[in-house]
Amino acid sequence: MSRLEPGDVLARRYLLLDPLARGGMSVIWRAFDQSLHRMIAVKVLTASLHAGDCERVSARSEARAAARFIHPDSIEIYDYGETVTTNGGVAAYVVMPLLDGPPLAERIEQGPLPWSEAAAIALRLARVLMAGHARGLVHRDVTAENVLLTADGPKLLDFGIAAWAGDPDDDRGTPPYVAPERLFGAPTHPAVDVYALGVLLYAMLTGHTPYPETTWEEIEAARRIYPPPRIPGVPHSVASLCQRCLAYRPEARPTTAEIVSALTSALGTATLGRQVRRGLTVAGSAAIALSALLWLQRTGFQDLEGMVMPSPTAIMPSPTAVLPSPPANHIESRPALVESTPVTVDTVEQAVDDFRTVLEARTPCGATDADVVLDLKQVLHAAVSPHGPSASTTAGVRRKLSDRMAEGRLAPACLSELQARLDEIDAALERD
Repeated sequence: MSRLEPGDVLARRYLLLDPLARGGMSVIWRAFDQSLHRMIAVKVLTASLHAGDCERVSARSEARAAARFIHPDSIEIYDYGETVTTNGGVAAYVVMPLLDGPPLAERIEQGPLPWSEAAAIALRLARVLMAGHARGLVHRDVTAENVLLTADGPKLLDFGIAAWAGDPDDDRGTPPYVAPERLFGAPTHPAVDVYALGVLLYAMLTGHTPYPETTWEEIEAARRIYPPPRIPGVPHSVASLCQRCLAYRPEARPTTAEIVSALTSALGTATLGRQVRRGLTVAGSAAIALSALLWLQRTGFQDLEGMVMPSPTAIMPSPTAVLPSPPANHIESRPALVESTPVTVDTVEQAVDDFRTVLEARTPCGATDADVVLDLKQVLHAAVSPHGPSASTTAGVRRKLSDRMAEGRLAPACLSELQARLDEIDAALERD
């Protein structure tokens, strides 16, 4: 049949407006539901346009199963159908909400993600897959293109073309993410999703997929039997987990439940480590300040006429400051200690780092769950990204903070500190 065009109507209801994305298996359209008068997304399954009755029956069964699968990080299925188009062809389609957010693939194209951000995204996806696997559903096409980075966090597309575990395999899937056993026609199994998640985690950590092959023929010719080299610069537990997910034999791969446990532990350990380091820094700064006070007392500085004894806050150094050694002629140089220079944030990057530091701190934001932390980081990244709107603003982040506060997922003290950091970011944006 001829390809679909803007203006075509599916099932006398869904008006196709313009294509949003194209993949090897489908085309996603921005569309309008003429019955309910709302904007939607329609994924037309190109692989089934010329399919026979058996294939369409299978696709229909899979879509119905996926429609009964509801998870907050998976895109809901509104409708599934097959229709004769205006050009006389048969189109199978899935109707979904129209979400605002770029594919994860676009984020990866900009370069590797920080390991903690990559692990947090993988954790969210592993939870979705774990829930699907518990119901006997296998996604089969976990890719960077099928993950949307929305304001509410990463969302997994395409459970609308999932299969039941044990079903015969087919050619659905994206070659760089295809597990080796699929080349030999092995039945559908949750391990194929684990392999794809391993590829995705590797891509987030390095900026590219672990193998260069991009077609079924190239993958079959490559005959990969060993996992890729360990990824440097990330915690051992995360690098090891990625390798295990990419194991050649499916039984050697972890389950999604084991992935969830490993990533939760890695992220928790990292958070604890940051808190310990931050505590040691603060303790070190206090010790330096106390030493300074004792030195001043020994030199008799407090007895000098016309001099004002500085307050502890005036001589308290910043965590990165180093107190100089007393000069030989300390009497003449003492007035310099009386004046304190206020600490200011000079760049947007520094202000953003301060926001993230507060967000990850045990006090006052320690009770904030990982999903909210990731959500706020992504919203802030979008607000100040050089690829974002020309007029960068923290208004969206402030609205998100208010929403999370109203939901009871943000402590008042944490909210206050984060708002103060946003004030610093706004000031830095104005200077830029």
